Amino acid sequence: MASPDFPRPLTADDATGWVIGTDVGGTFTDLWLRAPDGTSLVCKSPTTSDVVTGVINAVHLAAELAGLPTADMCRRVSHFGHGTTVGLNALLTGASAKVGLITTRGFGDVLEIGRLRRGTAGLTGLDLGNYYLRGRTAPLVPRDLVAEITERINPQGEILTPLDEDSVRQALATLREENVEAVAVCLLWATENPIHELAVERLVHEVLPDAFVSLSHDIAPSVGEYARASTTAANAALGPVAGNYLVTLENELRALGMTAPIMMTTNAGGVVPATTLTASPVKGLLSGPASCVVAGQSLGKNMNRPHILTLDVGGTSFDVGVVVDGAPLLRDEVTFGGADMRVPSVDIASIGAGGGSIAAVRDGVLTVGPRSAGATPGPVCYGKGGTEPTTTDADLVLGVLDPDRFGSGGIRLDVAAARRALAEQIGSPLGLNATEAARAVREVFDSAMADLLRSVTIERGHDPREFTLVAGGGSGPSHAWALCRELGLDGFIVPATATAQSAYGAGTSDQRTTAARTCYLRLSPGVDPDHTHAAALDTALIDTRDRVLAAIPDPEAARVSYTVAVRYRGQAHHIDVAVDAAPDAADLAKLLIRFEGEYELLFGKGAGFREAGFEILSVRAIATLDSIAPTHTTVGEPFEQRGVRDVVFDDPAAPEPTTIYGCSWPAPEQTVAGPALIQLPGCVVVVPPAGTASTDNHGAIHVKVGK
Repeated sequence: MASPDFPRPLTADDATGWVIGTDVGGTFTDLWLRAPDGTSLVCKSPTTSDVVTGVINAVHLAAELAGLPTADMCRRVSHFGHGTTVGLNALLTGASAKVGLITTRGFGDVLEIGRLRRGTAGLTGLDLGNYYLRGRTAPLVPRDLVAEITERINPQGEILTPLDEDSVRQALATLREENVEAVAVCLLWATENPIHELAVERLVHEVLPDAFVSLSHDIAPSVGEYARASTTAANAALGPVAGNYLVTLENELRALGMTAPIMMTTNAGGVVPATTLTASPVKGLLSGPASCVVAGQSLGKNMNRPHILTLDVGGTSFDVGVVVDGAPLLRDEVTFGGADMRVPSVDIASIGAGGGSIAAVRDGVLTVGPRSAGATPGPVCYGKGGTEPTTTDADLVLGVLDPDRFGSGGIRLDVAAARRALAEQIGSPLGLNATEAARAVREVFDSAMADLLRSVTIERGHDPREFTLVAGGGSGPSHAWALCRELGLDGFIVPATATAQSAYGAGTSDQRTTAARTCYLRLSPGVDPDHTHAAALDTALIDTRDRVLAAIPDPEAARVSYTVAVRYRGQAHHIDVAVDAAPDAADLAKLLIRFEGEYELLFGKGAGFREAGFEILSVRAIATLDSIAPTHTTVGEPFEQRGVRDVVFDDPAAPEPTTIYGCSWPAPEQTVAGPALIQLPGCVVVVPPAGTASTDNHGAIHVKVGK
């Protein structure tokens, strides 16, 4: 899957400056390559069980498509961006390391108790009412691997009870007998004084020299012992897995001649050197999905569109991200694998809806997902043993997919098998024929995705009509037209890199680093902020600013922004509110007003309760170093007309004759009238009847859905 400009004669300008972005998915490893003149290509290679081999195979494939020996290409690479869900998959599948937790005496049950919702951790939507699903996810660290030690520090950082090193050694001896691979240390108020955690770390290295160690004051410096403990335990569980994987990958790339360091996408959307994440892998847990949102942000910046909705429809999930005023919306906490993790992350909403989502009729009701056929055995039409119809089978029967041009794996799809499965398992119980059944599956599938888009826009006070929808993934461009109609949008954009959007995002992300620290200020009802509050806040901001600038390569060129965690007194959750440097008392008062405005935007007018007073919990600094502005000179190629076939859009009994076009990388200034299908490598763009599609100088396809 390459742009038509490769291979091409090389020039002296090609010696350096090549950029690679990679993303490891559950089925494929995607790679995006850009030469210094802007010429680009995308390719896919099957993901392997060890992950590293799949990435290396993708690099070899990219070199072949570029017409270069692998070593020659690797020497030219100056930036290698990488996103992956390796850590997330390890948590979800139980493949993470065996962890022991050391905590202050009396707080050993912190993970068991959670926030009094231990049994519902990770459940959302209708699943919250399903009592069968409650309590199914155990804490990340079982109670018999939690050890309590004697020590105590108060909220002011003063030592109340000195550390009893004998109790630490006894705890470590117990964990050694249990063969733990990693140790998480979370002591009360270590955020205000880490002296005891640092002492415990020294003893861990002495008693368990091969164990990975994770300290709460370093990993999650925030108020709230449960969130700190859970995040620290998750980081410890991922350390031996994700950390070793990154080291292995870097060594393999070095062996191919690549000198550029791996720049890993973080949960927050920027990239950092992979070496910095070997000690804090939890910060890269969502690097793959975050990369897709960053790609949408980059596209919006290039097109001067500040509000972007990104959607990525893969084989098993539908992921949505929101960019407002040019910046992705962030969240402070994510929940996976029974662990609530306090890490700043791009706010990505997901449901189990993708190309492999299984359709079924239960008690007369049609459901689609969250169960997925995956890549093996896959949809019925793959002919690999799948017996349950999926959304891919439905799209094939409706005419959206070409049985002879599917994906990049050379698979010929079996239309007759898909039709039989839909007729027997969906149509028969509902009194529909195969085509009507396929249309019903698509309706349910599209409605579920539209509901998720509404939840991240309308339910949060945003009008979706003010956003540009960017469709990515293997199935996103095929269903975006229907989502536009559901949400009242006039159209959507499909980038030329749509099938590898996350890889593109990993390759183009700005370098970004963050630092946080506690700053606990309590304002009683009726009390206005004064200069002492402002001074305490400013001291914390200066500390975090110095730390982020020390961690970024070119501090003078970096931009620094700040957020403050604020909540009403007595609440368990907070909102991060932007603040400028060097705030005075008046600035702090304005900060609280902005907090109330954002609170009511989220929870409704009148939901605020100033009479409760306020609490400031922590501050965060974010340093951003802009990536090199990309050049865009890819010539592309004109759409090739590949035929006409009937496609069902609205009426199953009246399919529309639809022109089929295709290319590898669209040339600019082309226009297509609907109904039409545009086949790109790995995806199909649907242009509905009365719709139009045009291409821009970047190879992106702009679709207007019409009336």
